[in-house]
Amino acid sequence: MPQMAPLSWLLLFIMFVIIFMLFNVMNYFSFLYPVSHKTKKKATQKINWKW
Repeated sequence: MPQMAPLSWLLLFIMFVIIFMLFNVMNYFSFLYPVSHKTKKKATQKINWKW
């Protein structure tokens, strides 16, 4: 039906893109990663050079 067509297809596309981006942002920031407070020490190995 022509009367149901949006006023601007570009505006409709922008609206869907914004909704899609908001959906992705909300899903990304709603998931909480478990926080690990373990500190790993860097293992250094000393090499004695024998000439």
